[in-house]
Amino acid sequence: MTDDFAADGQLAKAITGFKPREPQRQMAVAVTQAIENAQPLVVEAGTGTGKTYAYLAPALRAGKKVIISTGSKALQDQLYSRDLPTVAKALAFTGKTALLKGRSNYLCLERLEQQALAGGDLPVQTLSDVILLRSWSNQTRDGDISTCVSVAEDSQAWPLVTSTNDNCLGSDCPLYKECFVVKARKKAMDADVVIVNHHLFLADMVVKESGFGELIPQAEVMIFDEAHQLPDIASQYFGQSLSSRQLLDLAKDITIAYRTELKDTQQLQKCADRLAQSAQDFRLQLGGARLPGKFA
Repeated sequence: MTDDFAADGQLAKAITGFKPREPQRQMAVAVTQAIENAQPLVVEAGTGTGKTYAYLAPALRAGKKVIISTGSKALQDQLYSRDLPTVAKALAFTGKTALLKGRSNYLCLERLEQQALAGGDLPVQTLSDVILLRSWSNQTRDGDISTCVSVAEDSQAWPLVTSTNDNCLGSDCPLYKECFVVKARKKAMDADVVIVNHHLFLADMVVKESGFGELIPQAEVMIFDEAHQLPDIASQYFGQSLSSRQLLDLAKDITIAYRTELKDTQQLQKCADRLAQSAQDFRLQLGGARLPGKFA
């Protein structure tokens, strides 16, 4: 396998500008041995080492189910759309690959329809974005919201048309068979190499501990890129928290339910209004106070 990194190796032959680097080759050897012996390995390498190729090549050569987790969604997208295809092509890798993100990164068709029904109650710009998203929903193949260029990343429409663990209807959803999250997970189950991120990996650990299934398929090889970020991210998943944003999202969902399905329960709308107002008032009372931890 290490011949891939030689001056006349597969990477040099297929990738323009590729130059052999001894630290990169050494890392690739270490990764290969760790995979073959099923042993843990921690690698610290400086900038310019070529760490990504150094673990990708052994992973693709291993002939095993591989999960690669990145520190951010941006790096995840880069790895899946650029680095992985480049190395896979160079090594003539014929296996299946998949990209898997958390639930909130995919368009929820059911929530999109609910927003369309409640359209008259939305701000003009938000309603305009919802209309654009209805059009995009007929064009996208995977529902990954990062690929939608017609709606701004900070649009108020996104929280309304994506789901969370709290509001997802699961198999009870009338559009379950068309669900982009379900499709992405099925693709990951069938793939040989799956690219995830640390947040999703840790969320999967929480789900598996609860005994309610899994988000990420089992694999023989697990690789963490930017592994030093894991402790901080893990603290977000193995602790308890409640944010004002969650409370406001709950109030919005209650309002939608009242206006579309439970119109005869006016008290429900009043409760939602009080909840939203209380969450906003509490946050305003904090002002610019510097508090330990995060409050969002």
